[in-house]
Amino acid sequence: MKAEDTVSIDLAGKTSIADYMVVTSGRSDRHVISVADRVVKDLEKAGVKRIRVEGAKQGDWVLIDAGDIIVHVFKPEAREFYNLEKMWSGTPDARRPS
Repeated sequence: MKAEDTVSIDLAGKTSIADYMVVTSGRSDRHVISVADRVVKDLEKAGVKRIRVEGAKQGDWVLIDAGDIIVHVFKPEAREFYNLEKMWSGTPDARRPS
């Protein structure tokens, strides 16, 4: 689906809500919704049960809670505003992996 700037954050020892967080971007509302839809379908195909999705109608930011993994699909401006990578990784600019 050509999601952009995908980052995986290891949450071990930081929270009990999940083991990993994936943050990625889509170029438009429609792209964000399409990427999120594909992620949900792939998770279902992999046998993940009880997937919860929030924000899929708006398209600015979609949250996919798959239990041990949480996926955030953002439009770039929303991603920059919330800056989850910095909050959860503790590094000054976690969006730019080495």
